[in-house]
Amino acid sequence: MGGRGYAWAVAAGLNAALAAISAKLIASQIVKYGMVVFCNVIMWGCYVNSLKALSSLQATVTNFATNFISSGFAGYFLFDEPLPSKWFIGAALIIIGVFILSISSTETKPHSE
Repeated sequence: MGGRGYAWAVAAGLNAALAAISAKLIASQIVKYGMVVFCNVIMWGCYVNSLKALSSLQATVTNFATNFISSGFAGYFLFDEPLPSKWFIGAALIIIGVFILSISSTETKPHSE
């Protein structure tokens, strides 16, 4: 069940990043705001589903890490923003932290289906 929870948390982080990306890329104000709201609604739905399988700490940190990393790469590839070596060090530390949290979590959610 934890794998499904992490998939939901990653999907939430990707949708959060997509909301920010669409706000920068889309020219039409109506479509821009519509996409931001749509992506955020999807993000919250995914996040709530991740909370059903993971602890709130695991879900939040995984969501944040995915959002941070995907936003950084989107900035680099879509907007020609620089990614200094400190960014990669920070991203690696975040990924290591998520991994440590995922293997050392003592709280498990009961299976409720």
